Amino acid sequence: MMNVVAVVILSFLTFSISVIFSLNSDGVSLLALKSAISNDPSQFLSSWSELDSSACHWNGITCDENQKVTSISLSSKNLSGYIPSEIGALSSLSILSLSYNNFSKPIPIHLFNATSLHSLDLSNNAFTGFLPQQITSLINLKHLDLSANFLNGSLPLELTHLTLLTGTLNLSYNRFSGQVPASYGKFPVTLSLDLRHNNLTGKIPPVGSLLNQGPTAFSGNPFLCGFPLETPCAQPEAQKPPPNPNPNEEEVGFVGKGKSGNGSVVVSLISGVSVVIGVMFVSVWVLKRKWKLDEGKMGKEKLEKPEEGQKGKYVVLDEGFGMELEDLLRASAYVVGKSRSGIVYKVVAGATVVAVRRLSEGDVTWRFKEFEMVVEAIGRVQHPNVVRLRAYYYASDEKLLVTDFIRNGTLHNALHGGLGNNLPPLSWAARLKIAQGTARGLMHIHECNPRKYVHGNINSTKILLDDDLQAYISGFGLTRLVSGCSKPINSSTKKLSTSQVIVSPQNSTSSCTMYMAPEGRVPGSKFTQKSDIYSFGMVLLEILTGRLADGGSKVEDDGKGLESLVRNVFRQERPLSEIIDPALLNEVHAKKQVVAAFHIALNCTELDPEFRPRMRTVSDNLDRIKLQ
Repeated sequence: MMNVVAVVILSFLTFSISVIFSLNSDGVSLLALKSAISNDPSQFLSSWSELDSSACHWNGITCDENQKVTSISLSSKNLSGYIPSEIGALSSLSILSLSYNNFSKPIPIHLFNATSLHSLDLSNNAFTGFLPQQITSLINLKHLDLSANFLNGSLPLELTHLTLLTGTLNLSYNRFSGQVPASYGKFPVTLSLDLRHNNLTGKIPPVGSLLNQGPTAFSGNPFLCGFPLETPCAQPEAQKPPPNPNPNEEEVGFVGKGKSGNGSVVVSLISGVSVVIGVMFVSVWVLKRKWKLDEGKMGKEKLEKPEEGQKGKYVVLDEGFGMELEDLLRASAYVVGKSRSGIVYKVVAGATVVAVRRLSEGDVTWRFKEFEMVVEAIGRVQHPNVVRLRAYYYASDEKLLVTDFIRNGTLHNALHGGLGNNLPPLSWAARLKIAQGTARGLMHIHECNPRKYVHGNINSTKILLDDDLQAYISGFGLTRLVSGCSKPINSSTKKLSTSQVIVSPQNSTSSCTMYMAPEGRVPGSKFTQKSDIYSFGMVLLEILTGRLADGGSKVEDDGKGLESLVRNVFRQERPLSEIIDPALLNEVHAKKQVVAAFHIALNCTELDPEFRPRMRTVSDNLDRIKLQ
């Protein structure tokens, strides 16, 4: 009898083992994960059965045509347990999402054997310990979200070895300590970096892509200082943080709750797996300055005018523009430009990308009614070659302009290069198209209103290019909103290659004044349409010669600038090859067209403003230059 029982038991075990191993190795690894999960209140994993021949129809599992597991998606299932090392054996796994559960214990080193991963989301769990250095094995990783856990230690230097990490790096709401590594500046500008609410200390290194992050990438670290935070680094050494800080403090748009009864940290996020999650720089200002926004519907309907110096107001000027203030508060923001007129951010909210300029008021103090009148006049100037103002925000201490974001950077970068500029040398056809489009846009600004609008700061950094090299004039109206010209910082700022208002390199005085008409350089003088035409002529000379407005490296014009250099070449009948951009020398068929464009530019830059043509004449003359 005992022998019979033994045979039955042995037969059953043999049958069970054979059934399990009828699954491929991926299925066996998934069963190890199921075994590591101690609580599955919704019974989501009940379909994971060892009796199945394939794991590909199990809940949360996606496979390829070879029955290899490519995705595990178990977000928001309230699962408790840990990650077993067997998950690292999934050789084709590209997406692992376990967010919003109660997984705990350290992240296993063997998980990083799954080198096909390109998206890893373990956010909003209770993982502890250090982030293993072996994470550098994930050479295909593009998105990494470990936010809202209990991870500690220093920020891993090794993360910069993940050269494909271009989407998301979210380490917020943890217990990381120490300084922000300067090597993090090597991350690409496209990466959304989120280091909020840790125990980080010291100065944010002003290098590389760290200069392109908005303040909210670093907020909630009380002992961090330096740009883009408003906290200056007054002491050589930052203070040490107090012990046991709470990593889940509340913040506008990102509300942290304490540890729940089942041991999970719950943080309310706005978007889903592997999406850039952040709060725009505006939310930091909201916290610091305690804005009291009007209640009720924001956006398309204008709010009642606030009493001076009190509540803020957000106004959408374009009925087709769907981004409301709440969207801005929850968007990711990146610094893409700095000038005297303020800081420009690229703001990404889902599929919508806009540019937001935080105005620097200088010596100007605006009352709401005056500001509204100027900004809404700017918004009424609509043309295919003028950047569209979509919305604005007014408060006594903050003023924002929301415009379209033009993807391909500035004409300045296209002509002179810069980090991130991937455009080949501009052909003559492309340059002529840009010049013609800019002329049409400026003509419209001049003629769209009887008040004879003036741009006041036309230069190559104010001309933006889209993917089709269509030209867009930016910065219209800023000379009224901000005192002084849009003076650049220095040559190093050229690295911000995607800027909407990227600053010019070289000397700040020359780059600001060399585009300016001679009569406009006199203190107290006013901008006129004729001075705009001079500035456009300088841009046209820049397009034709490939030189900076100060004449470039040559000094034979006695430092008088590009206009003087070109005029001397024509006056002395010297070879055109001395001044034309070398990239155009091979386009022999374009010689007559180039000469015609030079004459238009010289007419625009006549010293006597009465001799300069109207902008309509300039535009018509450029349009008559036909490509052969």
